[in-house]
Amino acid sequence: MSQTLQASTLLAVPMAPLVGSALAGIFGTRFGGNKIGRGLTHSLTILGVFIAFVLSAMTLQSVAMDGARFNETLYTWMVVGDLKMEIGFMVDGLTAMMMCVVTFVSLMVHLYTIGYMQEDEGYNRFFSYISLFTFSMLMLVMSNNMLQLFFGWEAVGLVSYLLIGFWFNKPTAIFANMKAFLVNRVGDFGFILGIGLIAAYGGTLNYTEAFAKAGELGALTFPGTDWMLVTVICICLFIGAMGKSAQFPLHVWLPDSMEGPTPISALIHAATMVTAGIFMVTRMSPFFELSDTALNFILVIGAITALFMGFLGLIQNDIKRVVAYSTLSQLGYMTVALGASAYSVAVFHLMTHAFFKALLFLGAGSVIMGMHHNQDIRWMGGVRKYMPITWITSLLGSLALIGTPFFSGFYSKDSIIEAVAESTLPGAGFAHFAVLAGVFVTAFYSFRMYFLVFHGEERYDQNPDAHHDDHHAHDDHHGDHGHDHGPHESPWVVTVPLVLLAIPSVLIGFYTIDPLLYGEFFSDAIFINADKHPVMHELAHEYHGAVAMALHALSTAPFWLAVAGVASSYYMYMINPAVPAAIKRVFHPIYVLFENKYYLDWINENILARGARALGTGLWKGGDQAIIEGGVVNASWKLVGWVSMLTRQLQSGYLYHYALVMILGVFVLMTWFVWLK
Repeated sequence: MSQTLQASTLLAVPMAPLVGSALAGIFGTRFGGNKIGRGLTHSLTILGVFIAFVLSAMTLQSVAMDGARFNETLYTWMVVGDLKMEIGFMVDGLTAMMMCVVTFVSLMVHLYTIGYMQEDEGYNRFFSYISLFTFSMLMLVMSNNMLQLFFGWEAVGLVSYLLIGFWFNKPTAIFANMKAFLVNRVGDFGFILGIGLIAAYGGTLNYTEAFAKAGELGALTFPGTDWMLVTVICICLFIGAMGKSAQFPLHVWLPDSMEGPTPISALIHAATMVTAGIFMVTRMSPFFELSDTALNFILVIGAITALFMGFLGLIQNDIKRVVAYSTLSQLGYMTVALGASAYSVAVFHLMTHAFFKALLFLGAGSVIMGMHHNQDIRWMGGVRKYMPITWITSLLGSLALIGTPFFSGFYSKDSIIEAVAESTLPGAGFAHFAVLAGVFVTAFYSFRMYFLVFHGEERYDQNPDAHHDDHHAHDDHHGDHGHDHGPHESPWVVTVPLVLLAIPSVLIGFYTIDPLLYGEFFSDAIFINADKHPVMHELAHEYHGAVAMALHALSTAPFWLAVAGVASSYYMYMINPAVPAAIKRVFHPIYVLFENKYYLDWINENILARGARALGTGLWKGGDQAIIEGGVVNASWKLVGWVSMLTRQLQSGYLYHYALVMILGVFVLMTWFVWLK
């Protein structure tokens, strides 16, 4: 029987991290006089996120077991005509799952940060930021209206700007956070246009009310065109998702966000900011189901991102950037699932990916600590025997990432590949090729990193750039965490989160695929037009249980492509290292293309940015200075001055001048009337 959740309990979920963030940010920094120390700062913020996680878990249990739901407005901010701007919560299966994923991963990142940032001057400030980030994401996923959704959307963008540029004395970090901020503004412009069109034609910002009018909007055309209005709305909304969820070509900010500390890399890339776009499209499924054009656009963009961003991961030598390009590729997989109308599969992969990607990022950070802040995988090797916990957890995360049967990533990733195979959209053929090829690419670059870091000969003493570190280079106190010269295992506050993340990375897919994909868990949160898009029906028909699915996969192309990727990386980097060098020589032009990231940064900086600047300068000098200021403002006062000067000449004050003017006026009038006759 359906039960109602308590508003006070739900309100405490986002408010607990916000309170922790405020206390740490005010009293733990110079802004508030440094009244609390590091221990109390991390205790308060961790307590806030822990409370949010416990309440989220209780909410998920009520939603899953008791059918509890919540959809109410808590506060009306403004009413403009019939349009209400409100703050409220909608909690269903989709929201409850996202709440648990966000709070659990955030809790692990908070614990991990104690060890990773222990020597940083901005320790308290960092904890304040990541708790604020958690609050922002929770407000986004719990919203019941598009105004609050947009608030959370912009808030995660703002806090990500602060976190990517956390080391604000480091020029590359400042460049990276500004790049992320500007690229996201491009996507957000499309997003707010989509919301504006819904408000203009639907007359509401509330999800439930807007979805009830989706059919009416689907019958309208965009003014002045023959385009379906709902297609324009959906593409505008998805442009917002392209920015937040880093889809081609708005993906360029995400690899550079590695300039921030590793804990925030895990939080941004695993459970919060980049998943916001996937969540938003899933939430808006009643609109997207009305437009095959929009769905096909999403499918193709996702396929391009999944494959071509994976290619860039093949040549990365920075351990964090390998994982970052993996994130881009996996976000492409999720987007492909959205385009195929397999929304539940997309958020299923979002969930499994959150755990194993957070694990891989935090594992990479542990390696960086153990290697004294060296991030170049070419100067690692043999780390397995020095860092056994980091090694085994990173291996489990890598196996989940490449879709090894029975691991969590297998169930979600394989379901995406099957869903695309069942899709009838025009772009489905290319998308299916892309996600299949991506399996090999993912396996290759993932285990290239794994083998170079944990196996083979030890190369850390050969590093020509021994001071290359994850932290700002001028800050010597970041040091070596002990100042010994060999690799060493990280402290327990780092390894415990790795172990806790490894457990769901292995098991959660097996235990949740039935309710999430083939049960009723998302039944009232996701709408699918089964007649037009029967993908999920076809998947359900072919599904015979989690065990059978894993066993059947042993004879399918994705499994053997993954095996081939692992075997190829092992041969090239463990047995015959001359092969990669030979491939690089033979395919040097392609390598240069990959190294320059398809020249998209160059295009953005030298064509788009300079073009925008030239346009702005032209509008400023030609429009503002020449036309508005010179032609309108200045010309008007000059004309008034000239008329005034002429008038002053005529107003002489002599009576005979006025009499002469009157006589001449009479003469002109008489002449005019005679001429008219």
